[in-house]
Amino acid sequence: MKLDNKSLLLYLVTDRSWLGDHSLASQVEESLINGVTFLQLREKKLDNESFLKLAIEMKELAHCYNVPFVINDNLDIAIKSDSDGVHIGQDDISIEEARRIIGKDKILGVSVGTVEEAILAEKLGADYLGVGAMFSTNTKENTRDISFDTLKNICESVKIPVVGIGGINNENILSLEGSGINGVAVISAILAQKDISKSTRELKDICENIFI
Repeated sequence: MKLDNKSLLLYLVTDRSWLGDHSLASQVEESLINGVTFLQLREKKLDNESFLKLAIEMKELAHCYNVPFVINDNLDIAIKSDSDGVHIGQDDISIEEARRIIGKDKILGVSVGTVEEAILAEKLGADYLGVGAMFSTNTKENTRDISFDTLKNICESVKIPVVGIGGINNENILSLEGSGINGVAVISAILAQKDISKSTRELKDICENIFI
């Protein structure tokens, strides 16, 4: 599945911390039905067999709704599951090596925090950039908050699409209007909510109003 700018409007990153009595598949499908446009599977603690099984399940689910699906960090699982691509951070495998492994036709997303990192990532083959953390978040440790001006400068410095990530919710998302991003990546703003359907629809409406 190919990437276009609209695919990144409302980007969901998975996290099983808020499953409760639900399955990840049921939560993800609820979000896909209600407007999520891109899906990333992020797992740090699963064994490879379980990770691969989950990746295949998530890919099939995403494709039912014509939504691109990528794996966070793990290129081996990305290849074995035939995901649409992979998303890597600055401390993961190099961009050049990731591109070589997944091939030219797969989606490669890269996390960046500076204009210099953004320009280099685009030059080395990234298809889109994730910029953050925009706001303080408990989901990921050792993150640095990115200013609005830095976000805007990054968007103006590259031609590939950019998504903001990190602590974004329906209360602070409006502050990103005018930055030049193509959308936002969220976790708890959808998955930690009691009503995933409502939360997804509300975020999607806001995104459509300020990013398209």
